[in-house]
Amino acid sequence: MRVEVRVDAADSELRSLLSWLQRDPDIRRSAALQLREAPPQVGQMGTTADVLQLVTENGWSAANFVLALVAWKRTRPRDPAVTVRRDDLADALTDCSEEQISRIIRLLRDEQGEGGEGTGR
Repeated sequence: MRVEVRVDAADSELRSLLSWLQRDPDIRRSAALQLREAPPQVGQMGTTADVLQLVTENGWSAANFVLALVAWKRTRPRDPAVTVRRDDLADALTDCSEEQISRIIRLLRDEQGEGGEGTGR
């Protein structure tokens, strides 16, 4: 499964999230994380990180990932807008309410053995 996380803030925020998730042993063990970079804009030197991409197969825990994402978001001095996407489904994590957390966990759960209300195969 491929999951993308977009943070509507500076490139450094996305890199901060990557570092945060890499320090989580459960996520590090069950997923490959990488930044995907956007091509440079006109007049811009170099590239900027555009999306954090997470690829996982067995042993994936959507709940652990979402809780780590929420914990990171709560540490940020400015509250960045975060969007989580799987396939053609996406949801925004804005206020980190129980309802939003549950919705995003359901969005990420699928055929990876977690059940839930995901799209399945």
